[in-house]
Amino acid sequence: MSTTQKSLPKSLLVQGYEVVIGFETHAQLSTQSKIFSRAPTAFGAEPNTQACPVDLALPGSLPVMNVGAVERAIRLGLALGSHIAERSVFARKNYFYPDLPKGYQISQFEIPVVQGGEVSFFLGDEKKTVRLVRAHLEEDAGKSLHEDFVGMSGIDLNRAGTPLLEIVTEPDMRSSAVAVAYAKELHKIVTWIGICDGNMQEGSFRCDANVSVRKPGEPLGTRREIKNLNSFKFMQQAMDYEIRWQIEQLEDGKAIEQATILFNPDTGETRAMRTKEDAADYRYFPDPDLPPLVIGRDWVEQVRSEMPELPRVMAARFETQYSLSEYDAAALTSSVAMGAYFEVATKASGQPKLVSNWLAGEVARRLNEEDIGIDRCPVPPEALGQMIELIHAGEINNKTAKEQLFPHLWGIGKQVIAGNGSLTFHTASGAIKTIAVSLNIIQTNDSSALEKIVTDVIAANPKNVDEFKAGNAKALNALVGQIMKASGGKANPAQVNELLKAKLN
Repeated sequence: MSTTQKSLPKSLLVQGYEVVIGFETHAQLSTQSKIFSRAPTAFGAEPNTQACPVDLALPGSLPVMNVGAVERAIRLGLALGSHIAERSVFARKNYFYPDLPKGYQISQFEIPVVQGGEVSFFLGDEKKTVRLVRAHLEEDAGKSLHEDFVGMSGIDLNRAGTPLLEIVTEPDMRSSAVAVAYAKELHKIVTWIGICDGNMQEGSFRCDANVSVRKPGEPLGTRREIKNLNSFKFMQQAMDYEIRWQIEQLEDGKAIEQATILFNPDTGETRAMRTKEDAADYRYFPDPDLPPLVIGRDWVEQVRSEMPELPRVMAARFETQYSLSEYDAAALTSSVAMGAYFEVATKASGQPKLVSNWLAGEVARRLNEEDIGIDRCPVPPEALGQMIELIHAGEINNKTAKEQLFPHLWGIGKQVIAGNGSLTFHTASGAIKTIAVSLNIIQTNDSSALEKIVTDVIAANPKNVDEFKAGNAKALNALVGQIMKASGGKANPAQVNELLKAKLN
């Protein structure tokens, strides 16, 4: 079972089989010290320089609960609408591995600190909800090192004792696309509320996917757990491969064996690492060194009072305050930075729907092209708002803004970011109109001048005029295009249409 499975034929589809996916996510909590000791949690230190007697399991050392870790668990429970247990218990999860010096991991089993809850998100324009089973506190293990040793392996215990929240879902997801969308939403939430930095490359946000397939209506199939998926791209590739592999096995009359598997991004394949354990194999029992964790309601309410506005609350406010759709509001609350950018741009323009459209369209396109987030957008929100105000007022048209003004603002912003001291980017009221004037793109609303251009274009294009009068609506667009060209793109399109139709009729 340890050999890499063969590649699957690309023609093999999941048709006829229902995919069932559940997730277990390990979010490293943003505390400065470990969950049961005062050792630091900074990433990248020299091996074994951040491990103390408690982490090393030296005789006589005892664990002491990190209050900051509990507070972050409460935050997550509040963010997900979960029940926060007033009393929860720590247990010893027994297994033997070189990077686990105690021979057991301190975790929570029967009574976790966070119980239930849900995560809602959009996949395209379809709303999805994934139910949560629990989120429990536990310590991380160390790490086995192989690449830096010749003929032997090393153990780095810097991570041993790092505080984790393991967030477990019900098997509610029916495709890899839904599962990835869930993981992205959960990633957004834990970073939004400040309990995890979300750095997947450093292992701060690691996902395990439990994947099975079945014929519709049949009992759940045997699941296989894909461990330590640390990028959204690899996450989807791993699940897609595993789904196809399981279907192929079943179609060949073979049984699926429960197992823990790894994904190789170089080959795009999964391979079995070991037979999957069940809870009984770990011989859980209450940890005698740690008393029950008791969380009073007053503590929960204190944490609630200190919470930032949650994504779902902000989205609901955007729907009400700015008359946006549920889909638009969800997109605008994809991050704290996006929500703040939208509100500043809307304040500058007074046009929330236009701001939403631009953020979902041209702004998103350019951010994706340069692989940057909204927090690094070269065009400040005040500048985008002023530009949208000019569009709404009819002083520039949307096409000119997209093709000339916005690229110009983007270029200025990039040079400012690059540190060119000779350039400044003014966002004071009226600054963007000054730039539009300098680019000679302010629309003309002089009806007498436009009327002459319209008259001349009608006279020069009798064929289009006849086609329009014969019922060909497209002929009108051709005439509008000629008028815009004759005006150097500065005619007001709405005014052009009005004048043109009046003359033709």
